[in-house]
Amino acid sequence: MTETPSPAARIDALEIRIAYLDETIEALNNTITAQWKQIDALSREMLSLRERLEDAEMKSGAGPANEPPPHY
Repeated sequence: MTETPSPAARIDALEIRIAYLDETIEALNNTITAQWKQIDALSREMLSLRERLEDAEMKSGAGPANEPPPHY
């Protein structure tokens, strides 16, 4: 016959689970925040590189890289 845990033991177990869940939520939040910062930095860098490429194409007199060659 299995013994039913006392209400105090059940409350203790729930409090332990909540503490672990709070820790997990905090870790996930920190990870998401770090990823968002990295995505934001990469987006700004991509925009800067796109602008530099467009400037280089205009200075060289060449058309955009995705234009088909003249024989098409």
